[in-house]
Amino acid sequence: MQKPILFRRRIIPEECILLKDDEILFYNMDIIVTKWNTLHPKKKLHHGYSCYFLNEGYKVSKFLYEDNRLLYWYCDIIDYEYRIDTGEYIVRDLLADVIVYPDGFVKVVDLDEFEKALENGSITFEDVKKALRSLDKLLKIIYNGEFETLKKEIETRE
Repeated sequence: MQKPILFRRRIIPEECILLKDDEILFYNMDIIVTKWNTLHPKKKLHHGYSCYFLNEGYKVSKFLYEDNRLLYWYCDIIDYEYRIDTGEYIVRDLLADVIVYPDGFVKVVDLDEFEKALENGSITFEDVKKALRSLDKLLKIIYNGEFETLKKEIETRE
């Protein structure tokens, strides 16, 4: 398997960006683990790590302050297209996200964008079904106290 080339496709705003500065720490057919700095500097978020669980439909990211303290875990609901001839993964953010704070508090966010994208035709009914299945699967893992298994994919490679 050739080293992946990662793109992030957003629906709102519509854009597709080559993640050329992300360092790929590990990859196989099921997961890709990366280390990155923020594309657009933010007040708190400085850098982090992400694990793309390709077959599960979510990406789990460890968001860190500049001094490496944990800001929170940010989970994107995703799907992807793989281009075998180029080794490119175009990972599409399906808008619904989950934040897991250091104290364990869980927050589902951006459902308003999810609804807006369905309303304006940016996502299909099939996309909605796929996203809800992945969101449900992720929330069950979190609520069943099994989130550590997802975090481990990043923490063993930092």
